[in-house]
This record gives sequence, C-alpha cells and structure tokens, in this order.
Amino acid sequence: MPSSTVDITTPDGTANAYLSRPDDRPHPGVLFIMDAYGLRPTTDEMVDRIASAGYVVLAPNVFYRAGRSPVPPMRDMTSPEQRGEFFQSLRPLMEELTPERIASDGGAYLDYLEQVAQGPVAITGYCMGARLGWRIAAAYPDRVAALGGFHAGGLVTEDPDSPHLSAGRLKAELYFGFADQDRSMSAEQIATLERTLEAAGARFTSEVYEGAQHGYTMADTPAYNEAARERHFRELGGLLARALAA
Repeated sequence: MPSSTVDITTPDGTANAYLSRPDDRPHPGVLFIMDAYGLRPTTDEMVDRIASAGYVVLAPNVFYRAGRSPVPPMRDMTSPEQRGEFFQSLRPLMEELTPERIASDGGAYLDYLEQVAQGPVAITGYCMGARLGWRIAAAYPDRVAALGGFHAGGLVTEDPDSPHLSAGRLKAELYFGFADQDRSMSAEQIATLERTLEAAGARFTSEVYEGAQHGYTMADTPAYNEAARERHFRELGGLLARALAA
C-alpha cells in the first residue's frame, strides 16, 4: 500500500498529513478527519484500509498550529488518569478550531486532495472529526459528495453557531453511526439533528450502534468495539461506493 507523510500549505501554516492510496492509478479522494487523539498508528491503519478499497485517502493533522503530529505525544490510554490528563491537554487545541479556521483549513485540504485524486471527494470523520467534517461539507457543498460521521459529538448544541443549524447548506449524502453510550450526543440531540436534516431535505442515514461507546472505532482506546468498528467500515464502504462512483 503506497503511503507517505505529506505537507499541506494552509493560510495559517503547514499541516502534516498521512496520505495512502492503493496504487499509482487515478482514484476518488477521501478526506479522513482524525479524532482528538490525533494521527497515530491506529488512524494510519484505518486510512490504509479505506484506501485499499480504491481511494486516495488524506488524513491531515488538524492541530498543526501547535506543531507536527503527535501533538502532544500519546499517553497510556488504558490508564483513566493519564487518559483524562491527556484529553485536558488537548482542549485548548480543540477550542482554537473555530468555524472560520475549520473552513479555511478545509479548503486547503480539499485543494491538496483534488490534486492527487480524481473525481468527487468524500469526508469521513471521527469524534470531533465528524463535527469538523460537517463544517467543511457545509462550507464547500459543491466539492463534497458524501460525509460519514462516526461516534460524532457536539453536532447539536445551544450555541448560535451549532453545526446542525447549517444543515441547509449541505449537499452531500450523509451517514451517521452514533454510539448509544455517548454523553456528547444524546438521544435527544440525535433526534434534533434528524428533524433538522429532514426539514432541510438532506439525504441522510442516522443509526445508533447498540452497546458502543464514544470512540468505538479506535483500537488503541478502552472504548474500542470490534463489532461496531467493522459495522462502520461496511457502512462507510457503501456510502463511498454510492457517492464516488464514476
């Protein structure tokens, strides 16, 4: 599987990214938006698996303003104390990702991907990455054919700029695989999201994975759920096949 680390020029600097493709032939592009724990071997494996199905997959370090990955270095995720401290260290980086910065960065990521891929582009995002993917799809509706969001959090909030309020801007086909044990996206919030998408006339599928926790796709965290992760790959594969077909 040809893969490499590449640099992407953005309006605010340079983002390092992991790029994977099945071979040197032209393929549709997929933008992979990481969870808060960042780029690491687990995400590389996921990117490679998606690429093996016939896609050029780009996974940028969305925290590049704080430095190259890993930002900061991963800790022992099996330790609740270290895991909590690590997540707290990431909060300032997450808060820096304003809607304006996400849209600006997203344009640079799409520009790069469109140079190395062919045809339409899809986005797949995890945890906070699903929220970032939504922002990018809403900012560039004519450039994003599909958006998959897995164990997404924070799509519905009380903030005046809550992501769900921009549902009318989306043109992509949407798939959401929520975790049923996720305080960041409750059943009430999921219902609000679904009502909003229906009112906007969006093409979407929303499913709740029973017995899954926030972060269920990530094999290096205690939330990992193999059955839910495999279901995610199947659903994502179907979405990409539909949206990125030549």
